[in-house]
Amino acid sequence: MAGTRNYQSIGEVLVAVKTEFPDITISKIRFLESEGLITPERTPSGYRKFYVDDVDRLKSILRMQRDEYLPLKVIKERLVQSDAGAEGDGVDLEGQADREGASVSEELAEAPTGLQMSLEEMSAATGVDRERIKELESFGIVCTHGPEGGRYYDGEDYIVLSIVKDFLRHGIEPRHLTMYKHFADRESSFFEALVAPTLRQRNPDARRAATQTLTDLSVTSRKFKQALLRNALREHLTSA
Repeated sequence: MAGTRNYQSIGEVLVAVKTEFPDITISKIRFLESEGLITPERTPSGYRKFYVDDVDRLKSILRMQRDEYLPLKVIKERLVQSDAGAEGDGVDLEGQADREGASVSEELAEAPTGLQMSLEEMSAATGVDRERIKELESFGIVCTHGPEGGRYYDGEDYIVLSIVKDFLRHGIEPRHLTMYKHFADRESSFFEALVAPTLRQRNPDARRAATQTLTDLSVTSRKFKQALLRNALREHLTSA
């Protein structure tokens, strides 16, 4: 921190948090500000002033994105609760995440509805390089929507890229992820065939039951795949 200032510039904040969040960029910090998640003060000349609380808030947001794959809408709701608690009984944002435990991080976050991002915005929000996003799109992992000239990525793409980022960090290439896409497509078709007779009914209760069945099958499938993967990895480790 320069001189005797009790705040940091955006560049100094970038350096301060980059050890824990190596893919952080100034563009992403600005994006989070534009979304209203952080609100640093400004100097008379317009430069951002990040105090200790601002940096702590930024780190909390980045942890929720990295560790729990939470969309910005959910993160913003948590921040609102935290801000309200600071004025009342006190709500510990980090403690709240700990109390929710592993069940939160293991469950897929709901995709934010109405989200429309350009390539640059999605890259800034997720920390995934633009060329990587284009490559993932070429393999059908993510896709743009909307008319020509106004194409955008949506909330589902945001969730996928937030997860894919962890694969990329381990050196896994986008082409390697096509096996997950192929299996997901086959599994989706299989499950849809199972509930198709119920979905054909016009009874709202029957359609709700079909939706619940698909949800239950999805959860069971995830647990089954985790168990099979764990057993396979154990066999490889014991035979090595």
